[in-house]
Formats: sequence, C-alpha cells, structure tokens
Amino acid sequence: MTSPTADNQGLVRLCVLAVFAGCVTGVLGGAFRWCLDHLNRWRFEMLQWADGLGAPGWFIPVAVTAAGAAFGALVSHLVPTAAGSGIQHVEAVERGEAGPAPLRVIPARFFGGLAAIGSGLILGREGPTVHMGAAVGSETGRRAGLGEYDVRIMQTSLSGAGLAVAFTAPVGGALFALEEVTHSFRIRVVVPTILAVAAAVACGHVILGDRPDFRVGVVAAPPITLLPVFVVFGLLSGLVGIAYGRAVLGAINAVRGITRVPPIAKAAVIGAIVGGLMAIDTDAAGGGDNLAQQIFDGSVVLPVVAALFLVRFVAGPLSYAAGTPGGLFAPMLALGALWGVLFAAGLDAVLPQSDSTLRDAMVLAGMAALFGAVVRAPLTGMVVVMEMSATTTVAVPMLAATAAAVLVAHLSGTPPVYDSLREQMLANDAARQRDPGS
Repeated sequence: MTSPTADNQGLVRLCVLAVFAGCVTGVLGGAFRWCLDHLNRWRFEMLQWADGLGAPGWFIPVAVTAAGAAFGALVSHLVPTAAGSGIQHVEAVERGEAGPAPLRVIPARFFGGLAAIGSGLILGREGPTVHMGAAVGSETGRRAGLGEYDVRIMQTSLSGAGLAVAFTAPVGGALFALEEVTHSFRIRVVVPTILAVAAAVACGHVILGDRPDFRVGVVAAPPITLLPVFVVFGLLSGLVGIAYGRAVLGAINAVRGITRVPPIAKAAVIGAIVGGLMAIDTDAAGGGDNLAQQIFDGSVVLPVVAALFLVRFVAGPLSYAAGTPGGLFAPMLALGALWGVLFAAGLDAVLPQSDSTLRDAMVLAGMAALFGAVVRAPLTGMVVVMEMSATTTVAVPMLAATAAAVLVAHLSGTPPVYDSLREQMLANDAARQRDPGS
C-alpha cells in the first residue's frame, strides 16, 4: 500500500505529464483540422470545376474519392491499429484488453485520415485526433517510466484532449474520457484529464482560432409546455439511433464478407460510390460540418434534407466499412441535424400552429439525442453540441430528448456501438495472431 504522500506526488507527476502531452496533442489535432479544412475547401473547388466540364467531369470526384479511400485503406493495411475510429482501441486499452497504440499510429492516422476524410468519405475527424492523443499520452507515460495503470490513465486523459480539439469542446472532451472511456470519475483520472484538455485546446486555438464550430443565431428556449414533444422526439430518435448502429455493423460485416476482393480494392469501390454521390450533391459526402452549418442557416430545402438523410444514413456506414482512418461522431451529428429538421417539418404539418422557432431547437436536440442513442454517452453528446454551437437555451429540451433516446436504445438490448466495434476489433486481432497472413 502506498502512502498518501506518494499518491499525491504521483498525481502531481501525472498532471505535469498530462499538460505536456496535451500541448503535443493540441498541435497535432490543430494541424490535422487545419489541413482538413484546406482539403475540404479544395474539394468544393474541385467539384465546381468538374461540374463545368459537363458529363466527363463526373469521373473526377469519383476518381478522387476512390483514390483517397484506397490510400486510407493501404495505410490501415500497413498499420492495422489505424483502421476505423480508434475509440474502440482506446476503450480496449483502458480495460486491459489491448496494449497501447504504437507511435506509428500517429502518422498513419494523420495522413490516412486526411486522404480518406479529405477526399469525401463520410467520416469524422474526431477518430484520428482521439487516437493520436491517446498514442501521445501512452508514449509520454512510458517514456516517463510510469507504471501500467498510470500509462492507461495518460492514454485515456489524452484521448479526451483529442476529442476536445476535434470539436473545440473542452468540457465535452473531458466528459468523453470520463463517461465513455473510463465510466468513472476518479480524482486520479479527472484532474489530469482536465489539464490535458485545457492545454490541448489552448494550443489548438493558436492554429485554429477561438470560435465555435457552428455559427448559430439566437435560439429561443422552447416553452416548457412543449417538453412532451421533445420526449416523443427523443423516443423516435432512439429508434433511429438503434437502426443507425445496426447499419454500421451490418455494413462492416457485408463488406468483410466479400472475401474475393482485396480490402484496398473494396475501399476504392466504396470511395467511387461516395464520389458519385458527391458529384450529384456536395453535401452527400464529407464529414458533415458544412451541411450542419447550412441547416442552421436555413439554406437547405426540405426535399433535399429528406434525400440527404436517406443517402447519408446508408453511405455513412458504408464509408466506415471501407476500413480507412476516420470516426463516426461528426457524421452522426450531421445526421441528427437532418433528423431534427425532418421531425420539425412533420410536427408543423400535423400541428400547423406549433411554435415556428422549434426548428433550430429540434436540430440541436436531434444531434445530441442521436449521438446518445448510438454511443450511449448522453452527457458527452449534449455538452459537445452545446459547445460546438455556443448555445445553452435548449438545454432542458435537449436533456429530455437525449434521455428518452438513450432509454429506448438501452431497453432494446442493443449494445453501444463502440462496445460492438471493440469486440470486433479484438476478434480480428486474435484472428491475425492465429493467421498472420489473413
């Protein structure tokens, strides 16, 4: 048994290392987002140029996204730990089911993620930044001579810092590490996590600037009498979340079941499909930030919203099944925003006298509720949405909708998506150990 003095000294050492690793994570995450922003702008310009070429121009986005997906899949083939979101690996390490990510995951995530997400696949930037942060944290702990338990604390704390930089959501990033990864609020984890997140976001601000991800106007707080409407909305959001989680797992299994085609070729085909959708509508591809902003601006008409919801509901899981570096969070938030618009429109059709200011409130609540239903981390989802939009007036309806969505998902017996992905990852690792050539 260690003395209180030794415990305190160990905590102080953890905190110092967390600040250092947080600064490194902030620079990495900020640089990743900066590069991705420029790639996204280039992609929009490329689409405008290709559109001016007539019918032959359609082949350009198809080729670009196919090439980006193939490169991302090649990176994942060379560094298998870099495939997918990375969050399931962070959780496996926290549970002692896997070893910490090697340092080579950082360049693999960085460049593989830029290629896959920047070319138009429907993937989130948070997967690479979370995993890069976790790798920085665990490596810092190992080099400092920390014990295995404290190394895991470092990788968990810095995973939260990675999420915080990805979404400019410091509180959400800290909650992610505590609510989703560790499922606890131990002081030895809480304090290093807060410090790591603060350092990371501060360094990220130097590169990215200090502004919320979404520009949202003033959203009036919905009347308390409409709270039951948000509960119903949350219950339905839970069903949508269950379906989306199953779609992700189903797409992975379906693509993996095609054994006669090499994984890189499968990724290229998926990229070509997404590139074709992108040629039809720019917002049908990509992480979804631009789409969500257009929804807040009110510049997306209802028929297009319905079409994009259906397309991204299918193409998002298909993009993830390509096996490239990239996450699930950002596409889920965009899908939740689309779902919120659809529900608000349906409510207005059924009750024409309903409050006309509900639309933006439903968009914000939809983002949080869908996230909560799929991931089963309601506090993280709500806080991330509030920080990304710099809006707190919808907090109470958002609480009601998210709680209802999580309740439905939990009662269905459907496991959280990252639990299922972690089990898949561990099974695949075991298969590779038995047959290294697989």
